Amino acid sequence: MEIILIVLIVLMIGGAIFSLEVKDLLSAVIGYGIVGFALVICFLLLQAPDLALVQIVIETITLIIMIAVILNTTRADIKISYDKKAIPYIVSGLIFLAFFLYFFNQAASSLSVFGNHLLRMSEVYVKKGAVQTGSANLVTAVIFDYRGYDTLGEATVLFTAVMGILTVLRLKGKKGE
Repeated sequence: MEIILIVLIVLMIGGAIFSLEVKDLLSAVIGYGIVGFALVICFLLLQAPDLALVQIVIETITLIIMIAVILNTTRADIKISYDKKAIPYIVSGLIFLAFFLYFFNQAASSLSVFGNHLLRMSEVYVKKGAVQTGSANLVTAVIFDYRGYDTLGEATVLFTAVMGILTVLRLKGKKGE
């Protein structure tokens, strides 16, 4: 299995480099798709189907949106020139970044030391999860066995969102014809 993972990782690195170096945007999106769908296969090989499901849904939606945007834009290059009107936006962005880093530092310093459990239920999951569920992956055991209905609800929400996006894209395409 390690050889397959190594081949997939090399393929992902190649797809990422291809996306960065290619001149055509549609080809770059295809390279980006190679990275995402290879990650889905890696998750499946590592026995993490929950992550694979989320990754394949998000990857598919992202690719559809990116291809739709590329097909609706022009191939002409856009030249961006910066003037003095952009200075307030840059300053406000830097101020926002400073506040974000400050509050991130405050939140990170209040976390417990890595590996210490604060919740009582996590001890039950860690100690008895593999035995009670028979799963080799503890995350999969928690998501599919202990919280199965919650996972089903989340999958339903994702499916409904995908159907809504596809419906909106389809209606827009029919109006344009």
